[in-house]
Amino acid sequence: MRYIIIGAGAIGGVVGGRLAGSGHEVVLVARGAHFEALRESGLRLRVPEGELTLRLPVVDGPAALGELRPDDVLILAVKTQDSVAALQTWAAVPVAGGGTAAERLPLFCMQNGVESQRLALRLFRRVYGVCVWLPSTYVEPGVVSAAGHPLTGILHLGPAWTGPGRHPHGTDETARLVAADLEKSHFEAPVVPDVARWQYAKLLANLGNALEAVTGPVDSEEGAALFRRVRAEGAAVLDAAGIAYAGAEEQQAVRGDKVSQVALDGAPRGGGSSWQSLIRGTGTIEADYLNGEIALLGRLHGVPTPLNELLQHLADAFARERRAAGSMQVGELVRLADDAVRAAR
Repeated sequence: MRYIIIGAGAIGGVVGGRLAGSGHEVVLVARGAHFEALRESGLRLRVPEGELTLRLPVVDGPAALGELRPDDVLILAVKTQDSVAALQTWAAVPVAGGGTAAERLPLFCMQNGVESQRLALRLFRRVYGVCVWLPSTYVEPGVVSAAGHPLTGILHLGPAWTGPGRHPHGTDETARLVAADLEKSHFEAPVVPDVARWQYAKLLANLGNALEAVTGPVDSEEGAALFRRVRAEGAAVLDAAGIAYAGAEEQQAVRGDKVSQVALDGAPRGGGSSWQSLIRGTGTIEADYLNGEIALLGRLHGVPTPLNELLQHLADAFARERRAAGSMQVGELVRLADDAVRAAR
């Protein structure tokens, strides 16, 4: 199989680099300065064993590839706010032998949240969800890092739909083949029939992304206490909606010490994906699909979500106004949170 990494940033670049490093055929898709750097100097992947330079094919869109191959696997690794544009760009690309990418090729959504696979299912027939547990950073154009050791990450995956051919219990051969390739590439990749249960558990953890983005690392008791309140609000919403999610003990049993972060020379890890969006000044952030997912479900099921709504709106404002990551004091955010909770009563 050939892997086409749509969005070769922090997640896509690391996954693509690791797959290529274990001998698999990979094409990277990037844009702007990142595309230029990849094309000119290759992908520089900083990992615990050192910096690897991988000279891989890189394109800025499907036109450069012409027809896709029947054995292509599409990995969607853009931020969720960029999913619609990416899906529309790739859906109608012809595949050798007839048909289009949307009709014939498997698409794996390696993203935070749960919305992208729903968006993908509107266009693509063969969509797979992935719960991404992968500490990685877009360092600069052409350079990504992954500090996990001994494994680079853990990627639970499975079909985002059920139906004929999904055996046993909702899994299928494509998921198992991709998982086998990932297992040879410094990942653990369990194929599960209930991938959404793992994604919703990860969603609860990702509710702190916006908190970290606006106030900096959550390393104080005041910040940690606020995150516990935000997560508890999210869990209450999922419970009200009847949505199952893996518990903390189950997650710890699976992950253990398999992805411990180590210090990497030249690749400081300043924060998660939302923090990185603010640092790069992209003008967008994924909060609408993390805290916003909780706000949506809360409205649908009659559960107030003042804390997640506050974080969503603050993160959006920080991104839109190009405000500096971590520039709000935790105490100020706590006061705003208390005001929002009182107003919601």
